[in-house]
Amino acid sequence: MLKYWLLLITFTLGNTMNAEPLSVGSPAPSLNGILNQDNQPINLTEKFKSGWVLVYFYPKADTPGCTKQACSLRDDFSILTSKGLTVFGVSTDKPEGQKAFQDKYQLPFTLLADHEEKVAKAFGVPTTLGYAKRMSFLIHDGKVVWNNLAVSVVDHLDQVKAAMGI
Repeated sequence: MLKYWLLLITFTLGNTMNAEPLSVGSPAPSLNGILNQDNQPINLTEKFKSGWVLVYFYPKADTPGCTKQACSLRDDFSILTSKGLTVFGVSTDKPEGQKAFQDKYQLPFTLLADHEEKVAKAFGVPTTLGYAKRMSFLIHDGKVVWNNLAVSVVDHLDQVKAAMGI
């Protein structure tokens, strides 16, 4: 029985221990070939080079908190894009799960299917039992200029707008 508990603890801790989350001033990570909701590879390295990019992590598509967070970004999307922001939502769901979520809520931004946790690891976002912690990173011209390591779905949008000076 003790062996079972030790294995369970090791497995759980092993899944939650990642590098530290990217801090403000860090260069954006180099990431290529990450699949979006349409099963198409995205070259994030190129996207991060210039302009504003929001990369926000959420645990699971089409759950109440994740839906509230995504829909708040959707509802102010025209304001955000008028300031040059590109939005990427990231969860460990597979492309088909991301596509269903995007279609159901008419999300106008790209959802990344990080089922191999490459994006989460690159940003230092912890995962537990395959679910990413809710975190956000704002990148401007290749550098992290703001992060929120304990996102609240209630005020996430307001914090992003404030970080961009909107």
